[in-house]
Parts: sequence; structure tokens; C-alpha cells
Amino acid sequence: MNRSRSDKLFLEARKVIPGGVNSPVRACKSVGCDPLFINRANGASVYDVDDNRYTDYVCSWGPMIMGHAHPNIITAIKGVADQGTSFGAPTRAEVQLAEKVVQAVPSIEKVRFVNSGTEATMSAIRLARGFTGRDTVVKFDGCYHGHADSFLVKAGSGVVTLGIPGSPGVPDDIVKNTVSIPYNNFEILEKTLNDPKLDIACVIIEPVAGNMGCIPPQEGFLETLRELTTEKGIVLIFDEVITGFRLAYGGAQEYLNIMPDLTCLGKIIGGGLPVGAYGGKTEIMDQIAPDGPVYQAGTLSGNPLAMAAGIAALEILEVPGFYDELNTKSAECLNRLKKCAEETGIAATFNGIGSLMTCFFTDQEVVDFDSAMKADTDRYATHYQNMLAKGIYLAPSQFEVAFMSSAHSPEDLEYLEKMTEWSFKKIVEK
Repeated sequence: MNRSRSDKLFLEARKVIPGGVNSPVRACKSVGCDPLFINRANGASVYDVDDNRYTDYVCSWGPMIMGHAHPNIITAIKGVADQGTSFGAPTRAEVQLAEKVVQAVPSIEKVRFVNSGTEATMSAIRLARGFTGRDTVVKFDGCYHGHADSFLVKAGSGVVTLGIPGSPGVPDDIVKNTVSIPYNNFEILEKTLNDPKLDIACVIIEPVAGNMGCIPPQEGFLETLRELTTEKGIVLIFDEVITGFRLAYGGAQEYLNIMPDLTCLGKIIGGGLPVGAYGGKTEIMDQIAPDGPVYQAGTLSGNPLAMAAGIAALEILEVPGFYDELNTKSAECLNRLKKCAEETGIAATFNGIGSLMTCFFTDQEVVDFDSAMKADTDRYATHYQNMLAKGIYLAPSQFEVAFMSSAHSPEDLEYLEKMTEWSFKKIVEK
């Protein structure tokens, strides 16, 4: 494929943007190539500036659950843009989207909109600390909750992809109040939460890990976490930036039937525009200013374009049968890809839940950060380049998730299966 325009743009970008990208994984360093510059997208396809077409399994890292440029969402954005793009004042759309979120997500009684998932998670832990009067935050190895200082301790996603151990610029005085423990490890979970010296304000977790690849919780793990946090008066925060409105209309908490105290949302609730939110029990949410003493603010929070796109997106998703159809299609696809691995004899483990999946290049079960780190990243890089050459756009990192959308056709999935088998054979033969 001709990529001359993308290559030229990347050279220009590196002169004025650090690394040439505005989010590190996009630089494609871990897969041994330079990034594509995308020009347009529609349905399950993206097109680069050289007009090459790719079937997209990144889906803008999750938000495009109904595919790109859905006409209902585009119409909603255009209608609002004609009236103005930002007011810095309350709008009816904020109330409408908030009502939809509260109706949809089982544990949310009130919700506050922000501009990103990072804002949502950092605001949620501040709220939990203010509500409990305690300091310590417990997170899980390999779970990524955005780039706020408190979370860059054994974080997943781009931090792992780029091999960065934590991050320079984060003072020890901040991270000393963050404890990171293994995901899916019952013994250490119980030992940590029962330690009276830790003064734990909250536990934050991806109910399905999506930033060290897709790793579902083991049976009973979230139930044990919920029981212990309730017993100790610890605020339980679900980071559902990825899983919210993705696994089910009510998110992972509906899908898995586990209710947190606070929930962080993003991605899908903005219909592809920048957005975030956090919400939960009224008694906790009423501690936020102006009702309470915990301060959080944002000039563009509740932006009318994002609110309109979010309302349109949720109206599509609340149609009966949407998730049954999507999740069934995704499960069938996952089984076909597993079959490719079995028939080619490649060392590959597939994890998946709902419309999320990851192919780990290892023959071992992947249940936590340590087992995910045993995956062969060089093999993933080869697979990524093989698939890209055949017009299939995967995440440029072993430790990210592949997303399915309602726009992916049976033909798309047949081609994905065929090219996956071809790529696996090439890797094994090499």
C-alpha cells in the first residue's frame, strides 16, 4: 500500500508535536512502523490520507460501538453546531443526557459530566477521599485509569506499551498514597483491604480489565471486592470508561451484576466526541461543589456538541436487541479466531467478553498483569503489520483491546478470520 502522504505528515508532525502524536500509543513504536494519518471513516471502515481503506477494529479505542459517522449522531451534532458550540452555562441537553445515564446505569443516582476519562477518575478519587476523610487509593496492576499522578503506578495501556516504569514528574509524596495490587488475586486483595494501617479511602478497578489487553474478572473476584469494601466503609469505584454502555446498556455492572459506589464513564457516552462522567450514590455525589465541599470544575464540561452526540448514541443503544446481536456476533468471531490459532499451531491465547477481545501471543492463560507481560510483543508487531498490509486496522499494541461494532458485517468477519489464519501461518513458518 502507498503510504507516502502519511509518512510525510508524520515527519511534519514530529517538528511541532512531541513524538508526532497527541497520545503516545498512536506513534506505533511497539509495532515497528510509523502511524497512519486517518482522513475519514464510515461504518466499519477508516481511510487514510493516501485513500487506503481499512476495516477498523480500534473503533477510536471503543466509542464507535455503532460504527463511524452514524447518521443519527452526525445529524444531532450538526443541529447543535448551528446554534453554537459552547456556552459555559447549563443547557437542556445536559439534563437529558444525565437522565439517560441515571436510568441506564444501575448504581448511578446522580452524575457529573467532565471532558475525559482521566478527569472522571481523578475527580472520583478526590470525591472518595473527601467523603471518607481517608487518603489511600488502592488500584490494580495493569489497570489504567488515565494519566493523573495518582494512577501512574504499575499502570497499563501506553505506559506498558512504551516500557515506561511509572512516569518521571510524579512526586513520591503523591504516589505514596497509592497502593497497586495484582488483579484477580483473592489472597492479596483480602490482605490489603484488611490492613488497618493503610487508611483506605477507595478502591478503583476496571471491572473488566482493558488496558493490559482484555482480562475478565475471575469468578467471585468482584463479589469479594464488593463485600470487603462494604464491610470496611471503603468507596468502590468502577472505571467503566471502556465497559460503560459497551458490554450492556447498563455497563459491566449490569452485565456482571455487581454494584459499585461510584462509576466513571467516557467514550461511548459522547458518541465519539470528548467527554467523561462520574456518578453514583446521592449521599456521595452531594459532597461535590456547589452542594458540598469537594471542588471540581470544568469550562467545557457538558459541552452541547458532546451532549447532543451522547443523547443520539444512547438512543441507538437502548433499542431492544442491540447488545444481544452485537455480543453474539462478537462471541462467534472470537471462536473463529481461536480456531485459527488451534489449526495453525501458533502460541496464542484469546480473551474476550461481550464485544471486547485480545489475542495474546502466549500459550499460557492470561489472568493478570504478570501473565499478560509474558506475551510475545515481537510476534504481535509482526501480526499487526501483516494485518495492516491486508487492510485490517488493529490496535498498535499487544496490550490493547480489539473492539467490535454493529457496523461490522459478516463479510468483514469472514475476511478477518481468513487474514488472521494467513498471518498466523506466516508467523509460525518464520
